[in-house]
Amino acid sequence: MKELSALNVFFWKYRFRFFTGILLVIATNYLAVLAPQITGYVVGLVQAKLPGGKPVPSLHNELIVDWISTLSNNYNFSFAWLITFCSVIILVLAIVRSVFMFFMRQTIIVMSRHIEYDQKNQVYAHYQKLDTEFYKTHSTGDLMSRITEDVSRVRMYTGPSLMYLINLVSLIGFCLYNMFSKDIRLSLYVLAPLPILAITIYFVNSIINKKSEEIQGQLSDLTTNAQESYSGIRVIKSFVQEKAMLGFFKANSELYRKNAVSLSKVEAFYVPTMSLMIGLSTLLTIYLGGLQALQDPRKVGTVIEFVIYINMLTFPVSAIGWTASMIQRAAASQKRLNEFLSIQPIITNNNTQTLAEIKGNIHFNKVDLVYPHSEVKGLSNFELTINAGQKVLILGKTGSGKTSIAQLLARMYETNNGSISIDGVNINNINIQQLRKEIGYVQQDVFLFSDSVENNIRFGLTNLVGKDEIYKAAEAAHVLNEINSLPNQFETLVGERGTTLSGGQKQRVAIARSLIKNPSIYIFDDCLSAVDANTEQTILLNLQSYIQNKTALFITHRIFFSMHFDVIIYLEEGKIAEMGTHESLLVKNGLYAELYRAQQTKDTH
Repeated sequence: MKELSALNVFFWKYRFRFFTGILLVIATNYLAVLAPQITGYVVGLVQAKLPGGKPVPSLHNELIVDWISTLSNNYNFSFAWLITFCSVIILVLAIVRSVFMFFMRQTIIVMSRHIEYDQKNQVYAHYQKLDTEFYKTHSTGDLMSRITEDVSRVRMYTGPSLMYLINLVSLIGFCLYNMFSKDIRLSLYVLAPLPILAITIYFVNSIINKKSEEIQGQLSDLTTNAQESYSGIRVIKSFVQEKAMLGFFKANSELYRKNAVSLSKVEAFYVPTMSLMIGLSTLLTIYLGGLQALQDPRKVGTVIEFVIYINMLTFPVSAIGWTASMIQRAAASQKRLNEFLSIQPIITNNNTQTLAEIKGNIHFNKVDLVYPHSEVKGLSNFELTINAGQKVLILGKTGSGKTSIAQLLARMYETNNGSISIDGVNINNINIQQLRKEIGYVQQDVFLFSDSVENNIRFGLTNLVGKDEIYKAAEAAHVLNEINSLPNQFETLVGERGTTLSGGQKQRVAIARSLIKNPSIYIFDDCLSAVDANTEQTILLNLQSYIQNKTALFITHRIFFSMHFDVIIYLEEGKIAEMGTHESLLVKNGLYAELYRAQQTKDTH
């Protein structure tokens, strides 16, 4: 239950609704317990009118009954008028109570919706702060399950559970007060079954809490399974694995079903237990109260009151199980949320500065990078200096560390040793938002959002740009004609992850998205792998005007013949194997020259 203490900040934020709701719940239940008092008073009046009946004095002072008696005496009500007046009072109390109940839900339930909204924003904002490595070790389905299913379960605690908990505590409190005020002995007999009920609730809740945590974890696995299937549907169909994937999903779904049914069976134990205890209490009230009434006629009204109180307690007592179950589920869900919210990003923006201008001088000083969890070495004692405005070609085989350079520059990862500086300032001391805004990074794995082509190109811009600039960027990326051929041109929705576009089109839209930022540093990480040679050459020529006087890094597996590079770097196992100009590396006749000859031979054929 301690996990739910994290929600106290929200209760304080909406304290007006919270405390107003509590007062309304208490007021509603106070009005509810007045009706049995009036009913007992009326029964006493009726009893006095029966043949041989005598006036039945009140056993203790009750404000509502004393008020009615005073009015009756002052205005000399007849018996019929007094009974009618009492009936009207009970009706008015019911109406006022209904109004209070309406506003009770308007405060507490509405508050829970506000908390749900805030909590989803809190979780989403925290997700945005976490590092790249976090997303490599946590599945998308699990993240989705926590921000949707878990937050929804917590809302059931901040809304319905909380409201019913206050309701049952206040109603039970009022009923017990009135019952013990009337007859302590009878009250003890009547309430004797309740301790058994409390013990039952305690043990069953322990089981529910454990099963709830297991079910939430299984639901997360199920969501992950479904999400991966939807995202990889092309691969599944290509390898004719629909049946295998369905079997895998069914196995996870069956495990979830068994545990969910098991939990439902445990929860179902509550209702008959509550009914049994309430029925036993009612039976004791009628039997023992009847025996007392035979000896003392004044007890008839008290017995009637007790029966009404017991019946009034039926719902709140039966709701104990349901409320406890929701609270236990909410605690399990909040525990899962707290686990993520407690994770702090390794890459922080503390004690950083915003530079007046970033020119693009880059220096790697003895940098080591080992990827967390995988222990894969990205760079080893890496040293490199790039002057502002230089165009650098970075070559190497898969796993040589090319992408590591780009990810370290954008601070997607932190170095294990060494440092990286831009314009003489350690990038750890530069404001992350400014740093990333000044880097136009086109990554290997191109990602487009389920939005229009235009909005995908605009993505990341804080200021509005005109259509002309968007067209210019698309033209430079050599994708303008293809966009114009789409059904709605720039307003065409590209589908999830850009599925309606080809691989080459997605890459070129991503290039246009980077160009329109007009950053100080460009990083093109193997972003032309899905285009043909002619398109590649056209794009490289178009890029000249954008990257002029800008630092630009081209990371690739192949040489771009149509572009002049100030520096060419060939990486091997996270280190620079060769570095120089095109001419000097050919003279050296090493790895670069070998790649050059192999590519020329391939292109010739």
